[in-house]
Amino acid sequence: MNKFKVLVADPISPKGVELLKERGFDTVEAYGSTPEQVKELIKDADAVIVRSETKITADVLACADKLKAVGRAGVGVDNIDIPAASEKGVVVMNTPTGNTIATAELTFTHMLCGTRPIAQANSSIHDGVWDRKSFKGAELKNKTLAVLGMGRIGAEVAKRAMAFGMKVLAYDPFLTEARAKTLGVEMVALEDAFKRADYITVHMPLTEATKYMIDEKAFDMMKKGVRVFNCARGGIIKETALVEALKSGKVAAAGLDVYESEPLAKDSPLRDFPNLVLTPHLGASTKEAQESCGIEVAEVIADALESGAIRNAINKPSIDAESMKKISPYIVLCEKLGLFVQQISPERVEKITIKYFGKLGDIDNKILTLAVQKGYLSKIVENANDVNAPAKIKHLGIGVESINSNAEVDYAEFVEVIANCENGKVHSAAGTVTGKSARPRIVQISGNQMELNPNCKCAVIIKNQDTPGMVGQIGTVLGEYGCNIANMALAREDGTGKALSVFELDSVPETSAVEEIKSIVETVKIVDFS
Repeated sequence: MNKFKVLVADPISPKGVELLKERGFDTVEAYGSTPEQVKELIKDADAVIVRSETKITADVLACADKLKAVGRAGVGVDNIDIPAASEKGVVVMNTPTGNTIATAELTFTHMLCGTRPIAQANSSIHDGVWDRKSFKGAELKNKTLAVLGMGRIGAEVAKRAMAFGMKVLAYDPFLTEARAKTLGVEMVALEDAFKRADYITVHMPLTEATKYMIDEKAFDMMKKGVRVFNCARGGIIKETALVEALKSGKVAAAGLDVYESEPLAKDSPLRDFPNLVLTPHLGASTKEAQESCGIEVAEVIADALESGAIRNAINKPSIDAESMKKISPYIVLCEKLGLFVQQISPERVEKITIKYFGKLGDIDNKILTLAVQKGYLSKIVENANDVNAPAKIKHLGIGVESINSNAEVDYAEFVEVIANCENGKVHSAAGTVTGKSARPRIVQISGNQMELNPNCKCAVIIKNQDTPGMVGQIGTVLGEYGCNIANMALAREDGTGKALSVFELDSVPETSAVEEIKSIVETVKIVDFS
């Protein structure tokens, strides 16, 4: 018998359980256990597998003296206390690919039910009524579908829509032209998607940028009779705005599988509309998806325990503790460089090149390249980490190149991150680690020599005509809006008459402050390091 004990706290596919047993693990199935029972069972467990029922809280983790890994048979990890697991050194892994087809097919089911009133007709006939006239529908053929978010699930929905003869528009700030061409979709701006679409479906994570993406203003831009669907995350569509759009007739039909608050309240006004089909978060609820997730979670747990291989980790990079201690200052630097370059690159990025100089050019830089990718994704992708970052970057259609260079530089260790955009523009930043305390520093921005502390809250990068009084004007605006300047740096672009300045701030400036600065300078870019 294998020395490792795996607690399977929630039901997964029998094939997943069988895989664990075949590989020699002491596998304990404890479905429906109370929190107190879980605390007792987990005391000597090396790993635990859950779905959404069992909560792996800080209290549960405190009882788990041997626990090395938590496996979630599914994507969401809301039932797992990630900070507590990280603090305890427990790796948390999920199964992000298992529900792709299930969610895509559920989305398309909602689209079909929003086109032909199947659910309403079914309810009517079960009530003993034979009424054909009340259930006139429409056709998908020749209609325009806007897919907001062209990730794995969005791409599968697009495929099915094209098979039904629909024209597909794609809005995704990080989708490249090459990827769009491969998928056969037309890339559009978000406003164009709202204005042109007959159908709209969302497939994005819930972030600050996507929360209430579809609100009153968005509905105002849409065609009368539009159909809207959300099987991604509650909160992307503003429910109060959807209610008003349904009342006014702007939205002809809609379908929701996710909600701002779950379970959906009994008195929710969403329940009042017969042309709104509601399902109770069924995205991954298929036999095939559950089987796929069950097998995948068993495999990742088995590999982690047997060989230390980590896949789909939420909270842990693939590196041993001693190496992590030595390289951690450079990991921080690389994450900051990735985050910085993403935020100063307004165009679509086609390729990221990472160059290592000096002593860093003599080592295996895989962990640092992962850190750059994690930093690049940190503001734009949900749950990005240095394990899943490469797959997420690749899915966005962005290539990544790592180069060890023996070119001479002014520093013992030097990293440069370059964003190559589809329109030919290039944005870059480079940095190093300085002093006994190993402080990360950005020392070059798009070829200009200037120092920036990436541990500040926010950086404002400004390009302007090199004229007297400009710095004073900018400082005055920031002061008027209560933005404290922690530090600043200046540089001149040779032969252009332009100056580049960087202001380190203690807070992110308000939009109105940024707009006022834009009125007096050539360009303004805000980098949020928080």
